[in-house]
Amino acid sequence: MPGDKELRTILADTCSRLFTAQVTPQLQESAEKGTWPEALWRQVEENGLTLPQVPESRGGAGGSWSDAHVVLTTAGRHAVPLPIAETMMGGWLLAHSGLDVPMGPITLAPTSLHTRLTLIRNGKGWRLEGSAPRVPWGRQAEHVVVAAEDEGRPMIALIARGAASVEEDVNLALEPRDTLTWRGAPVVAANPGPSADRLWQLGALARAAQMAGGLEYLLAQSVKYVTERSQFGRTLASFQAIQHQLALLAGHTAAAGMAAQHAFATMDARGAGNLEEAAFEVAVAKVRVGEAAGLGAGIAHQSHGAIGFTYEHSLHFVTRRLWSWRAEFGGESHWSLELGREVAARGAEALWPHLTSR
Repeated sequence: MPGDKELRTILADTCSRLFTAQVTPQLQESAEKGTWPEALWRQVEENGLTLPQVPESRGGAGGSWSDAHVVLTTAGRHAVPLPIAETMMGGWLLAHSGLDVPMGPITLAPTSLHTRLTLIRNGKGWRLEGSAPRVPWGRQAEHVVVAAEDEGRPMIALIARGAASVEEDVNLALEPRDTLTWRGAPVVAANPGPSADRLWQLGALARAAQMAGGLEYLLAQSVKYVTERSQFGRTLASFQAIQHQLALLAGHTAAAGMAAQHAFATMDARGAGNLEEAAFEVAVAKVRVGEAAGLGAGIAHQSHGAIGFTYEHSLHFVTRRLWSWRAEFGGESHWSLELGREVAARGAEALWPHLTSR
């Protein structure tokens, strides 16, 4: 029987084959114009790629967080225009809170720590009040997983599509980022669960993996381009300045990928039962990958020259996502402050033992 490493290799191959065949520039352009890639979503869902770390008893594949890392990294590498990350994290929040996970695309709310949503008792059920800006794929998700409060108690609730009014918007990558407003909206199901801060943590974890995959694409694409393109009778790759820039990109890509991978491994080791146990690693990953995304996108565009700035070239499908994802669920400044506060609270004497124990 194959071990975990072999199974993840098979999973990575499955994702790569599917996304390579289906996520074409034409599909990406169509998605940016507002067309929902229904056929691609069905294939992703049928292959069990939307809920890899959700228990089978709740409708998932029963895998690990490391499996989720494989899927999200590959999706980021191919700039897949689907809410795979949101469905994955929302599904886990539902299962963790003792709720069944529905089929179909799922999104998360709120995506801002300054937004508060309220659950109100309505007989034996619940009603939801509040407005959430910048909800990923809000207009197209069939359900929204909401972190709300019931008289100060954190709750996880499931809301069906159509219960909210939608104000459409997009991010720099032209992915839907909509404002959803609920006014006494009916709730499908609700249970006590993680707070909005922990939903944010999961969002940051997912974005770190997606960006790490995007950086892998930038490195591979840049190396390919400079080894094929010639100038002044030499390939671009033979120029020392280009070599230096690509070495920087390779180093940042490797460091970012390791930070994201370690955060997911920590979720497997101790974070799944208590999200606070993985908060340090998630913060480190979001900071490290975010820094690499900013530097890496610049290097990739510089390496490609003028053609890299054209819409006809595929580079922008990834770089615009990196710039957008970098700011979502907290940028480097937010998570750096979180790390600083945690270190200060522990005291100077505890810093080194804490780092080496991770």
